[in-house]
Amino acid sequence: MILIHLRKFKNWVVWSWTYLWAFWFLLVVFVLYYLRGPLKISENIGMATMFLSTLTPKFYVALTGTSSLISGLILIFEWWYYRKYGTSFIEQVSLNHLGPLLGPQDYNGNTNGEANGNATSPSQTQSTQECKVWRNPMNLFRGAEYLRYFNQMKKEPLTFYDMNLSAQDHQTFFTCDSDANRSEYSIMQTAWRERNPQERVNGAKAALEKNPDCATAYILLAEEDACTIVESEKLLKQAMKAAESNLRKSQLSQPHGGNGDNVLRRDINVLIYIKRRLAMCARKLGRLKEAVKMFRDLTKEVQPIMSVLHVHENLIEALLEMQAYADVQAVLAKYDDGSVPRSAALCYTSALLKVRQVSEKFMTESGLIKRSLSASEMNAIEAIHRAVEYNPHVPKYLLELKPMVFPPEHLLKRGDSEAVCYVFFHLQHWKRVDGALQLLACTWEGTFASIPRPLEKGNLFFPYPPCTECPDREILPAHHEVSVFPERETPFFIMFTAGLCTFTALIAFLTHQYPDQMAIVAKTVVGWMSLPVIYIMDKLENLLPASFLQILSRV
Repeated sequence: MILIHLRKFKNWVVWSWTYLWAFWFLLVVFVLYYLRGPLKISENIGMATMFLSTLTPKFYVALTGTSSLISGLILIFEWWYYRKYGTSFIEQVSLNHLGPLLGPQDYNGNTNGEANGNATSPSQTQSTQECKVWRNPMNLFRGAEYLRYFNQMKKEPLTFYDMNLSAQDHQTFFTCDSDANRSEYSIMQTAWRERNPQERVNGAKAALEKNPDCATAYILLAEEDACTIVESEKLLKQAMKAAESNLRKSQLSQPHGGNGDNVLRRDINVLIYIKRRLAMCARKLGRLKEAVKMFRDLTKEVQPIMSVLHVHENLIEALLEMQAYADVQAVLAKYDDGSVPRSAALCYTSALLKVRQVSEKFMTESGLIKRSLSASEMNAIEAIHRAVEYNPHVPKYLLELKPMVFPPEHLLKRGDSEAVCYVFFHLQHWKRVDGALQLLACTWEGTFASIPRPLEKGNLFFPYPPCTECPDREILPAHHEVSVFPERETPFFIMFTAGLCTFTALIAFLTHQYPDQMAIVAKTVVGWMSLPVIYIMDKLENLLPASFLQILSRV
């Protein structure tokens, strides 16, 4: 039972006890060393005291100075490791090497399942905590939007890591093995990998010169060369005509099986991608009904690319813009069965709909205190707590406590990048509901009371993954201050080592300045520390025979 309780404590508490036990072990070894002779315990202690009395002040100066130097070096190394990796080196070693010696542990604090009743296994828990990067379903157009931001702010909105992930996506869905013998597609394979935007555009134009029906070339031009959404839409309509023509040819002329299926799958992916971007253009140009119809049609597709695009989030956002809240609720009910991965858009939209029913009563913070809460109000607050537990970075952006940046092309579930992508498009929907942000401001911090150790145990979801910070820093631009949850506290061993270094340095200085007085203090402290040991060993001498102690001393 002791080990079970120790596993629930923080690592620094466990290791503090470890250091205490190590100290007492060394003390016992010291005592047993003096027990090897035939002298009494009191006589051995007397010899130790005589030995200490012969030491000169230079010894104490050297001892404390060496201790201060060693602890200072450990402090520097610990601080460097913490700044680079975000954790203490000693704690990391304890978890990876010495922790398994205590026996099997459940670091998540779950035994039979989560609080929501779903059975879990170690493999499922590990898979949910993997930091998988997803494509942003609301990603902007590089030429018409990201480029305009760069020209205005002189800051890069996208990182190379983010753009490289997009290039890999394009190569995966827009190319196949049969393209090796077709020059236009070979040019496009190279164009997707180019780092220079102008080189990518030149590659797309070269591909169109070889084949005017190269749909992927039109896609690249619409994404990066068009300066406005209207121009992007025109290019995408040309790409759609080419994609439909290519799809008909592949359905009629290509034999099924092998490379024929690969070409057909590629052409279907290209057509679906174009339809989605055309629907996004209609949404940006204010044609909401047309955009909603196109998004609804796309949600009926069952192609593998749909697992990447997450069109249902585009549909939800367009319906919110139309203020068709009943339709939004129907979409949420359709996708709340676990058929699609959870996301901030699903959790916070569900909370917004419940808040909308009661938000008018909470125009001020005092509305929460004057009376007891009804069932619908409790449901709204619980929905906020559920959403905040899933992604705790969102409220600060919604409440405009943290500056926003342009959303990246990829995001990390439950991370700061997902919060940026969600709030960039949904802040206006929260502002449109009177009192929604006031209710959020009053209640969102109460979530953390139910998850005091979010990295170890969750309330409604799996424990918060500790690996979100590094991918977020690679996805989000350098000028953005990445939000970290939970806020990192200075590890115990850094504070312990800093205190030890300061203490030993102070003793070394005092010993050098006042050697005689510090020698008296050292002898007094050693005498006080030896009193419990003398008392315990005298009691053992009275209880145990002398022969037993002599045998024990020879072990």
